[in-house]
Amino acid sequence: MTAPGYAAGVATIRIPPVLRPSVGGEKEVIAQGDDVGAVLRDLARSHPQTESQLFSPDGELNRYVNVYLNDEDVRVLDGLRTPVGGDDTLVILPAMAGGAGGA
Repeated sequence: MTAPGYAAGVATIRIPPVLRPSVGGEKEVIAQGDDVGAVLRDLARSHPQTESQLFSPDGELNRYVNVYLNDEDVRVLDGLRTPVGGDDTLVILPAMAGGAGGA
């Protein structure tokens, strides 16, 4: 789904392949909220399997989840309190770990 013509407080969220099973296979979803946290919580309400993937038990963004608002890392903005408008796009990127093992 895309978000043309939606009013402020509604954002498009691009879903990474690892989370797509939790949102019915969608590549993009629409969620409402005035800031990043509210938008992500709206996503979690609509797709409950995403809640534990996005949020820690204390309600903060999981440390291995990176969220970008229009190509800017929200951690260098106002985090979950970063304002969101109608033309905004959030991108969720789970951090990848690993590397080559010793020889």
